[in-house]
Amino acid sequence: METPMHPQDYFELTIDAGGIAHLRLNRPERMNTMAPSFFPALRDAVRGLADAGQARVLVISSTGRHFSAGMALETFGGDGAMLDTSTPRARLNFQSSLRALMDCFTALDEARFPILCAIQGGCIGGALDLAAACDIRYASADAFFCVQETNVGMAADLGVLQRLQTIMPAGLARELAYTGERLPAERALACGLVNAVLPDADALLAHVLGVAAQIAAKSPLAVAGSKLALNHARDHGVAASLQQMSLLQSAIFDTAEMGVAITAWKAKAEPAFAPLGEVGKIS
Repeated sequence: METPMHPQDYFELTIDAGGIAHLRLNRPERMNTMAPSFFPALRDAVRGLADAGQARVLVISSTGRHFSAGMALETFGGDGAMLDTSTPRARLNFQSSLRALMDCFTALDEARFPILCAIQGGCIGGALDLAAACDIRYASADAFFCVQETNVGMAADLGVLQRLQTIMPAGLARELAYTGERLPAERALACGLVNAVLPDADALLAHVLGVAAQIAAKSPLAVAGSKLALNHARDHGVAASLQQMSLLQSAIFDTAEMGVAITAWKAKAEPAFAPLGEVGKIS
């Protein structure tokens, strides 16, 4: 039976005055592996940030030698209800449980702000599912990526197979999924999986926080609208996405926001934009 754990057992979450949130995996002694309770903790942390409306960008980083070795192997060694597929009822329940796990990474994709992932060392199995759900990935020179599930006799099932081939060439995504081989950082850069490769973990984090600061300085309304449009275009055709863009722009077009940006640009000053604000709660 798993010992109950709290979010702080898996990661530290902070947000600074500029709206840069930072979620840092903090179990290096366990290679930052993900036990079942990690997933809802991550989901709730990300959706909590989105609902609070103060975060303008989220950086996900890690500690120790590896970003994460993925799902904790002991998760698969138990005989709990979540893994039971012995009867039709059990299989139906399995599907619901799996969709709930998938939703924990979908929370990253759906967040109202961009999410940047800083990856050092191994990004293995479920960790690659997590990274693929982020907006942008960056790596240290020693980073590598692996669809580990194939190596343990199962198909990856938390989104990497669905997302990876929209980020990188489909043939290479299939090669990784079929062989379980490691993709080194430089090849990840060449194929577009990561945007930059930095010499080491310190340089990596400094670079990613720098990009985050650039994003946080922009209009959060413009950035959120851009993410909505980019995600819709990724999942739909051009015609449907242009139609969605006309509706989206009619909802978020704000001449006052533009005025702040243009005035600051002309004055070579930093603009001051209001945060998105809190999402209303249904009581």
